[in-house]
This record gives sequence, C-alpha cells and structure tokens, in this order.
Amino acid sequence: MSSPGAGHEFPAQAVSWLKRDVLLFASSIGITADELHFLFELHPNFAVFPTYSIILPFKLTDTEVTDFYTRQKANPVPGVPKFDHRRVVDGQRKLTVYKPLPPTSAGKQFELRNKVIGVYDKGKAGSVMETEQTIVDKASGEVYSRMVSSGFFVGQGNWGGPKGPSTPNYPPPEGRKPDATYEIQTTTETAQLYRLNGDYNPLHATPEPGQKMGFGGIIIHGLFSWNTTAHAVLNAFGDSNPTNFREFQARFASPVKPGDRLITEMWRTGDVTDGFEEIRFMTKNDKGKVVLSNGRALIKVTNTGSKL
Repeated sequence: MSSPGAGHEFPAQAVSWLKRDVLLFASSIGITADELHFLFELHPNFAVFPTYSIILPFKLTDTEVTDFYTRQKANPVPGVPKFDHRRVVDGQRKLTVYKPLPPTSAGKQFELRNKVIGVYDKGKAGSVMETEQTIVDKASGEVYSRMVSSGFFVGQGNWGGPKGPSTPNYPPPEGRKPDATYEIQTTTETAQLYRLNGDYNPLHATPEPGQKMGFGGIIIHGLFSWNTTAHAVLNAFGDSNPTNFREFQARFASPVKPGDRLITEMWRTGDVTDGFEEIRFMTKNDKGKVVLSNGRALIKVTNTGSKL
C-alpha cells in the first residue's frame, strides 16, 4: 500500500545562482584559504562546492530575503494533513552528484523538480515527509544532482497514516580508531551567515520558534553541520577535488546550538564501487552528543586521511 501523497509532484521551479552565491556558500560552511579554488572566482580551478545544490530548493532564483513560512505554506500535499511549517526540522538528507554545477547558472535554464516519496505518521512525536528533488537542465533534461530529504514535523502525528519503512543504518566500524578527524568551532553568528544562502527559517535567527519547539532557543541549521561535514570528508580523503565526490548522506540526530564545537570522525571501509570508496562518519558536539548519525559518503580516495 502506497503512502498518502506518494508520487505527488510539485510544479517545477526555476533555480539560478551567481558566482557570488557560490563564494558565500563556501565561506559559510567553513572552507578556508588553503582551498582557494572554492573561494576565489579567478582561480584557474574555480569550482562550486559539490553540495551547493542542497541549498537551491530554498534559494530558487531569489537574490533578496524571503518569507520562509509563506513559501512553505504555498505547497500543500493532497491526501495528508496541513502541517505547520513553523515546527519542522530536517530528518535526513542524501545527495548524489551526477555532474558538477557550473560556477554560475548564467546562459542556461535550470529547474528544481520535486516530488513526494511518502508521508509517515510517527505518532505523538510527529510526522515525516520524504521527498525527491532533482536539479535539471531544462533544455536537455540532464540531471545534475538528486536529493532525497525527510522533514520532521514536530508534534504533528497521530493522524492515522502509515508508520513508514525502516531506513538503512551505516554505523561506524566497531573497535577502530577513525582514519581522520575534523573539528570546527561554531559561533553565535554561524547560523546568521549560513542563512544568507537562502534558508531563512526564523528558527535559526531568533529564539522564539526554538523555545516553542522545545529547543530552548536558536539552533544552527542542520544543513550547516551536514555541509561542513561533507567538506571535512572531501578534504580528508579526496584532496578537496570536487570531482572526487559522488554521494553523501546523514541523519540529523540532535540540534546544534550556537557556540558548539563539532567533531567529525571518519572511517574508510575499503568497499569500492566504480572507483568511489564508502566512507562512514559521525559528528558529535563538544559534550559528546551525536548531532549527525548514519553518515555515509562515496569518495574517490586520493589521500589517506589525516587530522584536519
């Protein structure tokens, strides 16, 4: 039996970006000057960091700040309850890159194609909506990237829907020290910078939404932690070369507060497909609490990992 809403397609939406957007994104996820090819538009190898497409469903074609709640309310899904998008957080995200995005969309027409995979009732805790989003060259139909995302609507369950399938788990290898580690210090301004990419959810800018949702105040975007961890994995094992990046996924296990220090541990598995090796990873805060779990990436390994 299919889930309510499964297969529902939202209208295709245009997406666009400038070199300036690409530079802002790289800076906002902690890329530093030793990776100038992501930070300087005149670098001979200037490139888009490979997870940039994850921000385009938020940004679309906008160059100005947008109203996050209004935009979300404009997309109801037939057959499921009308959820309150003021109380939604990320559940899990998986990105597969088929072709690198050009440094700017100028000269091409790109669009976001978005459809519902399923909507699941998790009882008192809330509901999960799983979607598939692709970034496509409108003229040729060529797919540049595919994203599978789940949004968790806090406290909005018990409507009689299906519980949904279990998801695969990718735990770190037992009894092994990580092959690489990475640390990044967040600040009270981390979320304020990251939101300028186009993800203007007030949850990450002012304390009131987080207080109502039980988080105690502002939390940093889950996708900040997700993207900065992707940067760590590519840097550790792929020499920061975007062509060495194929796939990346993680589950959002707990919120990150401004000022938290994040520590990512990474393990090679030796499992190689088409030249890309599976990397397992986990990110914790400085109190030892896991913030990203179920971490798995496919990277063309060109260096053996180190403490970054």
